[in-house]
Amino acid sequence: MPSASPSLTAALLEGLWGPAVGGDSLPANADPDRRFSGVTTDSRRIAAGDLFIPLVGERFDGHAFLEAVLPAAADGSIDVGAAAALAQRDRLTPQQAEALVTRSGRPLWLVDDTLLAYQQVAALWRRLLGLPVVAVTGSAGKTTTRELIRAVLASLGPVVASSGNENNDVGVPLTLLKADGNTAALVVEMGMRGPGEIERLSRSAEPDVAVITNIGTAHIGRLGSREAIAAAKAEITAALSPRGLLVVPAGDPLLEQALSAGWQGRVRRVALADEIPGFAAGLSPADRVARLDDTMASLTLLRGPGREAASAPIPLPLPGRHNARNLMLALAVAEELGLDPASLGPLAVEVPGGRSRRLNLGGVEVLDETYNASPEAMLAALDLLVAPDPASGEAGGRRFAALGTMLELGERSAELHRQVGARAAALGLDGLMIVAAGPEGEAMAAGAGALERLARVASPEEAAPLLRQWLRPGDRLLLKASRGVALERLLPLLASAGDAD
Repeated sequence: MPSASPSLTAALLEGLWGPAVGGDSLPANADPDRRFSGVTTDSRRIAAGDLFIPLVGERFDGHAFLEAVLPAAADGSIDVGAAAALAQRDRLTPQQAEALVTRSGRPLWLVDDTLLAYQQVAALWRRLLGLPVVAVTGSAGKTTTRELIRAVLASLGPVVASSGNENNDVGVPLTLLKADGNTAALVVEMGMRGPGEIERLSRSAEPDVAVITNIGTAHIGRLGSREAIAAAKAEITAALSPRGLLVVPAGDPLLEQALSAGWQGRVRRVALADEIPGFAAGLSPADRVARLDDTMASLTLLRGPGREAASAPIPLPLPGRHNARNLMLALAVAEELGLDPASLGPLAVEVPGGRSRRLNLGGVEVLDETYNASPEAMLAALDLLVAPDPASGEAGGRRFAALGTMLELGERSAELHRQVGARAAALGLDGLMIVAAGPEGEAMAAGAGALERLARVASPEEAAPLLRQWLRPGDRLLLKASRGVALERLLPLLASAGDAD
């Protein structure tokens, strides 16, 4: 690992796009190497020495701030504002570009697309740093798996990982550019709303290790089929190093078919031992297998052929069978980067709000999964709701769920909402609150029709009074819905009820 960051200089950018407008017009006392201290797309956060890249969106245009970030320098200094900038050719006339350079004494590169240029700068920076990059995508569990990978790699040194919603065309380069010479590894999450997006992100990050958590039905309304979703997720291999590794769950025919169309390199498949008998025949076997204990508190890595234990039990840092699978993916990444998965010790994992969070509100244990929802994640959360407590191994009190609409499911929306309701009924929940108006709510209610306590409302605020009537100390409540439902609005309403009691 380098001890100091390499420099991003004008010469490197000229290698990407050619000479800048006014490339020879810098004041005589400027740094002859034209080194940039940082890269930003936010005009409000400009620091002296930064390279400014104005992006164009549906409701904004960063080019409007070029004059502000490239101020006139009457004394010949450039220690205020950006050291240089990019601009999109269709946003400035040649005369405007020349005027900016003449007034400020700073170079300006003209490019066809500033977003693409931003991604190219991030890829250049990633190459200069030369550190391992791990990319994560999937229909569900991306963020949780990202945080598990961050945790297992912590012993290598400082790890820079995506945060918040930094999983798109803007967020991935932003994450890459946060790394410096002290960074030990980069972990980037890659989201998707349509074909081609993950390929672009892969070409920006150029990962050494890529992880696909699963292939589900999230965004099926946009892509049309699980086959199309699998093909889109497999785009993560577009710029995966030929010597790199792809880590995937074993046993998914759609994923295997998608990968066979484009990736010829190494693949490591992971699985939980009790799920292997249900895999379809003819698929590649799992390379790494683990046994999950009865209380789902820990897993034990196994070795073949008799699958005897290869490690002491590894505590699960996050509850649930789905998180045991995610941990297996993270352990495979750790192994690839030279760490012994069995000797990592207890993992400290912090996931963003609305994911795998447990709260106590008035004596009711609340499983806060409000951030987002896909059908697969919804079913996994219901399984977690009824699972024994990992600490005691006991089933505990009554089980309730407040579930909202799952968005972007297209023509299969009603069918998938009905399946969720049917799972709630099959698990024997003590009550289900459906926060979903329209046909999705009707379908979920139809699937859950056998439940004794079943209600359907249009908003979180409408759900609160009835939930207060249902719940008592010792109960467990799951909250889960797509982001657009804002089901987290229930939390303060339930908390205030607990305070009143």
